[in-house]
Amino acid sequence: MDFKPLVTLLAIVNPLAIVPFFIHYTHDFSPAQRARTIRISAFSSFVVIASCALLGLHILEFFSISLASFQVGGGMLLLTSALAMLNAQPAEARTNAEEMQDSSARASIAVVPLTIPLLTGPATMSTVVIYAEKAKTFWQLSTLVGYGVVVALATALCFTLAEPIARILGKTGINVMTRLMGLILAALAVEVMSDGLVKLFPVLGG
Repeated sequence: MDFKPLVTLLAIVNPLAIVPFFIHYTHDFSPAQRARTIRISAFSSFVVIASCALLGLHILEFFSISLASFQVGGGMLLLTSALAMLNAQPAEARTNAEEMQDSSARASIAVVPLTIPLLTGPATMSTVVIYAEKAKTFWQLSTLVGYGVVVALATALCFTLAEPIARILGKTGINVMTRLMGLILAALAVEVMSDGLVKLFPVLGG
């Protein structure tokens, strides 16, 4: 079984790095409201990953985009995310202060901004589509969808233990974890881009 997609997804989603955002958005929530937010965020992240795995290739087909081009573009996006993480910033694109205040006033912050774009943004979506194309059998595709369940469980665990994690690790600890995941993600991004470039320019493969 290939665990590379799971490692990549966990590196990009990195729910540990989103813990401070979760605490910020739910600081005045009751225990029941916070538990509901955790459930919705975890389920929404699974839905995003599963949808990209099952429908992503059909969407590319509809827009007549080759997978090789998508791999190069997705790889560049992953590399950008990795560089942001190496600077101890969460992987996905973040909203500005005004947008964050607006989002926090919405009915369900569990979906926006916690799930999209904080947990599962463009880099996550493109990664899932790229790995979905590599899935040659129903079992491999099912495994990829199953990895969405693992990511959802990791998200639920990190959010449930948000306050103890923040106390134990502190900002420095979370930054170290983010940088480590960024380094892993950078290596995986280069591999994804190289696969796409070889398909676009066969001469590069020798």
